[in-house]
Amino acid sequence: MKKKLLVDVDCGVDDAQAIMLALAAPGVELLGITCVHGNTTVENVCRNVLRVLQVCDKLEVPVFKGADRPILGNRLNAGHFHGKDGLGDAPDPNAPGLDRLQEESAVSAMIRIVNENQGESKISQVSLVATAPLTNLALAVRMDPSLPSKLKGLYIMGGNTESRGNTSVCGEFNFTADPEAAFIVLNDYQCPTYLACWEFTCRNKLSWDFCDAWLAQKSHKAQFMAKIFRYSIEASKTERFEKEVIAGPGLISCDSYAMAAAVDDSFVLESDQLPVSVELVGTHTRGMMIVDTMGLLNKTHKAFIIKKGDMEKFKKMMMAALK
Repeated sequence: MKKKLLVDVDCGVDDAQAIMLALAAPGVELLGITCVHGNTTVENVCRNVLRVLQVCDKLEVPVFKGADRPILGNRLNAGHFHGKDGLGDAPDPNAPGLDRLQEESAVSAMIRIVNENQGESKISQVSLVATAPLTNLALAVRMDPSLPSKLKGLYIMGGNTESRGNTSVCGEFNFTADPEAAFIVLNDYQCPTYLACWEFTCRNKLSWDFCDAWLAQKSHKAQFMAKIFRYSIEASKTERFEKEVIAGPGLISCDSYAMAAAVDDSFVLESDQLPVSVELVGTHTRGMMIVDTMGLLNKTHKAFIIKKGDMEKFKKMMMAALK
């Protein structure tokens, strides 16, 4: 049976890489893509997703527009890394128009698609992959509190395990861009939850030599990726970025790790199962993920924090994404 995935993105370059990885994976059905604010505006996110689907010849996958801002506070963006438009500001005169978006909102689509794929036995069929600020997921669980119980699994790129920030002193981008949403999701989604956190992605980066070979493949997809990724590759070599990362230089396709875990269970080789939450009020720690090693939060639900992945499998998935 095909793995059914629903994907929530703020389509920057690494979201594009993750979407392409899922579309290339055998035995995976992408039921829809919901869009949210984050790396860029939600309108740009929608455009970017359509561009990715077009280059993969998969425009039949439905795309839904979601929240354009966090639950509280001001919008963040990652223009310094992904370009103002989220895909490296690379012109694309043949980009599909926003008239291709579904009229239904992302949050109602999320609830509907999960409910429609329950199966007669009421066994969860759909895994949700979230590679963006978690606003849409938080709104969805408030609209339908039974939603998490109908998910096979939840795979999140976000949060941090050692209080290392890449956006604020102690905050990773996706959680810091909407801390309230991250808090709601980590506390209200009681389904099996897998976290690809910032430090894990840093420690499992790919070499620049791999990146060169990956982009040198003779395909439209590789040409597209080389064009949209140029801006981020330059940004990866700046002093600011070198302060953000740990474990040396290389290609970090953050969102692709969460997608790889959703696509292939055997990608995750080692994980810690612990209760997690999010700090909401600290001056320097708002948005920081809390890992409750002592069990003081008295939470029954524990998330799987990915510690080690099968990097040979990951490289194959990444190569296949651009074939």
